Amino acid sequence: MEYKDYYKLLGVSRSAPKEEIGKAFKKLARKYHPDLNPNDATAEAKFKEINEAYEVLKDEKKRKLYDQFGSDWEHGQNFQPPPGYENMNFGGGGGFQQGGFSDFFETIFGGGGGGFRGGFQQGGFSQGGYGGGYQQRPRRGSDSEAVYELTLDEAYRGGSKSITLQEQVAGPDGIPRMTTKTLDVKVPAGIKDGQKIRLAGQGNPGMGGGSKGDLYLRIKLLPHHLFKVNDNDIILDLPLAPWEAVLGETVRIPTLDGAVEMKIPPGIGSGKKLRIKGRGLGSGARRGDQYVRIMIQSPDRLSSEARRLWEELRDTSDFTPRNF
Repeated sequence: MEYKDYYKLLGVSRSAPKEEIGKAFKKLARKYHPDLNPNDATAEAKFKEINEAYEVLKDEKKRKLYDQFGSDWEHGQNFQPPPGYENMNFGGGGGFQQGGFSDFFETIFGGGGGGFRGGFQQGGFSQGGYGGGYQQRPRRGSDSEAVYELTLDEAYRGGSKSITLQEQVAGPDGIPRMTTKTLDVKVPAGIKDGQKIRLAGQGNPGMGGGSKGDLYLRIKLLPHHLFKVNDNDIILDLPLAPWEAVLGETVRIPTLDGAVEMKIPPGIGSGKKLRIKGRGLGSGARRGDQYVRIMIQSPDRLSSEARRLWEELRDTSDFTPRNF
């Protein structure tokens, strides 16, 4: 592993105070953050390097160790063993025997277990054993998921939304605390129930200077007072009077994209469906449709004259609804 000059990476002198190091890191982080440089592997690698440098230089103990070993870290010169080192048990083959290994490195670097590379040779450090120093291997944070509720109209139209989330972060004293953050979300038009929106770098924090994970918003569609959803398709139940079903009618039909006029053919039966193309969810070739399901309704109250006319219709009609 090539030796990294953390001061050079952040563009500060070796005597720079902690405040100057923090300002330099924030400036570079804004420049190379993956969210501002999508699909740019070089920027992402640079961002990880400056994170790694800042994690060491902002910590007084780690910075002191880094300054002490310096460019001679590779050869183990000027190595000052921590307390208890004299009780460590080395095997005859030049490597640590089982027991005490992780404690030794935790004493030096505060744990993490990901930084050791290479090995010891009999009689001391191997010349290429550490490749330039102890490095805690950066680990990317894990992804997280949250439920994001949308109305059917919002899902159909899509657009920019602002959401407020709570997350746990380490305070200045290192104790975890809850904080609130607001994020801008671009909702794709036609998004369906159960689909996910990825927010890069908004997940759980990484370790050892590793990048954050991603946050996934899982869409939950709220019930609508008119429409039902069946995968990509929208379904509307259309009540019709018996005479509208028999004689046909032109009816104004609500859709998620505004009302349209629909011609109901004469003699249509209850339960039959009529299609309005392209008024469903999804996008492109997978865009769904809206279906209008006919629901014939009968009057439950009749005047004496209306009853007489219905009875006359019954007596004069030759229509037979049942064939069994």
